[in-house]
Amino acid sequence: MAYFQKTFLLKSSQHNELINVTAEVNRALEEAAVPMGQCTVFTPHATAAITVNESADPNIALDFLTALKKLVVEHAAWLHDRIDNNAAAHIKSAMVGPSVTIPIEGGRLCLGPWQNVFFCDFDGPRTERKVIVSILS
Repeated sequence: MAYFQKTFLLKSSQHNELINVTAEVNRALEEAAVPMGQCTVFTPHATAAITVNESADPNIALDFLTALKKLVVEHAAWLHDRIDNNAAAHIKSAMVGPSVTIPIEGGRLCLGPWQNVFFCDFDGPRTERKVIVSILS
């Protein structure tokens, strides 16, 4: 059994934003040179998340963020807002989750033809966000 891990940094430019990180995940997979296994993509931020979704139509990302905005209203008298005014970001992050695990087969991620990996920032813009790619074969 082999294990490989790579961390990369990114920055966000909007308060709520999806950033396609598939290329960075694929670069880590190429470095790992793993023919078969599991790839976990994780973010260690309490106001961010990782998801898999479509990227061919940018409206999907907008619809995703709009749905979350309707489900979790910003500044809705959340108790945590008294501390740093970002309770909605924490709730959205918990709903989406901090990681995804994707099977690896033939040295490639087993994503569908329309699927990509996204970093979700719910408390941006931020100058530095971390994503950790862990590969197990």
